[in-house]
Amino acid sequence: MTQDNMTTSDSDADTENEPLVSPAPGSEAIDTDSKRRRTIHDETVVEARNLDVYYGDDQALRDIDIEIPKKQVTAMIGPSGCGKSTFLRCINRMNDLIDSCRVDGELYFEGKNVYDEDVDSVALRRRIGMVFQSPNPFPKSIYDNVAYGLRVQGKTQNMDEKVENALKGAALWDEVKDRLDESGLELSGGQQQRLCIARAIAVDPDVILMDEPASALDPVATSQIEDLIADLAEEYTVVIVTHNMQQAARISDKTAVFLTGGELVEFDETQKIFENPESQRVEDYITGKFG
Repeated sequence: MTQDNMTTSDSDADTENEPLVSPAPGSEAIDTDSKRRRTIHDETVVEARNLDVYYGDDQALRDIDIEIPKKQVTAMIGPSGCGKSTFLRCINRMNDLIDSCRVDGELYFEGKNVYDEDVDSVALRRRIGMVFQSPNPFPKSIYDNVAYGLRVQGKTQNMDEKVENALKGAALWDEVKDRLDESGLELSGGQQQRLCIARAIAVDPDVILMDEPASALDPVATSQIEDLIADLAEEYTVVIVTHNMQQAARISDKTAVFLTGGELVEFDETQKIFENPESQRVEDYITGKFG
């Protein structure tokens, strides 16, 4: 394995549970026999209250209230343009990067409103990682892709071990352990996506956001990602956006259904959503009557 020769420091301990606040400045039948078989936690990690999001004059999300539980997989489903990806990006303030975006209401991470003025968005994103729809490895070696965030954060102690653990956590280690010096761009699409997941978990976040992580992959790679998500929820809170209702039924513990107009119409246990939803609109969507 490539050895990292950077000097160690006390910064590993300093960045554990990094505070968010900066120092004050001066129609198919859905199979619900899912892959999820884990301890259920009731603790809320992410909570939205009366959340509205606008892109210019257009309202993308309308009065969203939701409590996302710890160490479970929460799936967000709904037709295109219903706001589910917008909500995902609100959680770690990625929407800050869009000039026309305005967020009203409250969104809490571990009891702190992430939109308070004293919240450091960079620190927030270190604790809430994100995996995007298309794999986006850096044009670096496999090793350096995983080590990148660790180096940026100064977590250079025991680097080789951390890289190995992250690759194992992403179910990629056995496939790449003898080729860590090769470019991450030489991996297959599914391997690249797992490399991006390894990069996200290497810095030990609390929450992992996934925006359609398997939509560009073949069925075999998709199954590998789904198995991996189920495993990740043993250690992390996972929030996934997917257009694939069968996938949501297979991998998630809870499902949020967003429908046209940016409304969160129903949020409940996944089995209940797919087998006995309260909303007729949700039943119509699930059964393919619209959407």
